[in-house]
Amino acid sequence: MTPTPQPIKIAILAMGGEGGGVLADWIVDLAEHAGHIAQTTSVAGVAQRTGATIYYLELFPRAAAESAGAEPVLALIPTPGDVDVLLASELMEAGRAVQRALVTPDRTTLIASTHRVFAIAEKTAMGDGRADAAQIEAACAAAAKRFVRFDMEQVSGRQGSVISAVLFGALCGSGVLPFGREAFEETIRRGGVGIQASLAAFAEGAARAAGEAPADPAPAAATPKPAPATHPNPQVQALLQRLQSKFAPVHQAVLAEGLRRLVDYQDPAYAHTYLDRMQALAAHGHDALTAEAARHLALWMSYEDTVRVADLKTRATRFERVRSEVKSDDAQVLQIDEFMHPRLQEICETLPASWGRWLMNSDAPRRFVERFTAKGSVVQTSSLGGFLLLYLLAGLRRFRRGSLRYAQENARIEAWLQAVHAAAPTDPALALEIVRCQRLVKGYSDTHERGVRSFERVMAALPRLAGRADAAPALARLREAALADEHGKALDAAWAAAAL
Repeated sequence: MTPTPQPIKIAILAMGGEGGGVLADWIVDLAEHAGHIAQTTSVAGVAQRTGATIYYLELFPRAAAESAGAEPVLALIPTPGDVDVLLASELMEAGRAVQRALVTPDRTTLIASTHRVFAIAEKTAMGDGRADAAQIEAACAAAAKRFVRFDMEQVSGRQGSVISAVLFGALCGSGVLPFGREAFEETIRRGGVGIQASLAAFAEGAARAAGEAPADPAPAAATPKPAPATHPNPQVQALLQRLQSKFAPVHQAVLAEGLRRLVDYQDPAYAHTYLDRMQALAAHGHDALTAEAARHLALWMSYEDTVRVADLKTRATRFERVRSEVKSDDAQVLQIDEFMHPRLQEICETLPASWGRWLMNSDAPRRFVERFTAKGSVVQTSSLGGFLLLYLLAGLRRFRRGSLRYAQENARIEAWLQAVHAAAPTDPALALEIVRCQRLVKGYSDTHERGVRSFERVMAALPRLAGRADAAPALARLREAALADEHGKALDAAWAAAAL
């Protein structure tokens, strides 16, 4: 008895801007030109990075339908355990497909890019909130009948195309569809847009999936760049000379990066303040303490504020990066819309310290300003008006040292440094853990507020830990607990366990 033909069932999980719709259209066009009936649907997602969309396709041989004298009944959504091919534009999307049971070991070929686009929850975590990519890959490999994966973002970048073309190539190279390579390539040509770049990305994707091209080399371990010997700016040159004369060579690379960051953030005088603080810390003679403090102090001194945000959003390099990411050529008009929602607190922190405190503690003036901060607004930084607005805000950098935010952050930094200096002579391990507590102070707006609350609570434990033999590991446990969740429940448990 001849088995009844079954449709080929394909699911595509892609994020906005990655060409998932184009990939679905290519597969439909490919199938229809090869004598198949094709149906596709899509369900747009929200709130996952740029919005993940599921495209679902079913392909059925037209000859089989004509022989049966009836049109096939094709499904509109993928069903767990009933997908032949699943294509994912990013590793976490492949993991989500496995979680939904769309990938099964008895039938599903899973084709996925191994690069990561981090989710909001990963980015806003107090500590390192990134999902373990190795675990996701292992779960995908265990769940799929066949798992084809490589970094498709690298391939698309090399070829000046998008991931959809690489996925289309990998689909061809995997051999899971009953269509020849020429049919795939003709489909791209019929599209009529970006043909050469798409064909190049397709070819490399097909070769990688078929095992005909070498894998990308493992990334080399990052090594600090040596401190430059000279600089054309005499003020920066003075900083470099001070660095080379006052600090051991083993610390100069990290310190030089700190100087670069702080000169870019503020000015050479601010970078000299950084070296003043680092010289005092280096005088304790503990290399590990100096190395950690060099990094954490530079990060804290370059805290994110409204001026910094405006500065970064108006740099020429940012416009170049955005144009490169969206693959816009010189003949195309690029429009960038920024959603801005400054709170009253950010406005007060940008003002001179006395003005900011007055406004924050006022009654009617505060309510008046809050009327304009209740809702966010869209600023088009690619327009003259929007750009000038942020450019003028970025220009307040020269007055930053007089702002309320600077006064607040500088006071916290000084208190933190005093705690390090107090512990270093008798308990260097505790001093090192105090330095690492800077990890709690990060980000902007609500994220920064939560971090400061956690930091202050952890630092409040220092008097109670003084003299204890386990002071350093106890403080480290409190810090890691504070980083574990934003609600403070883990910190509550750690505080109780430490008998504080």
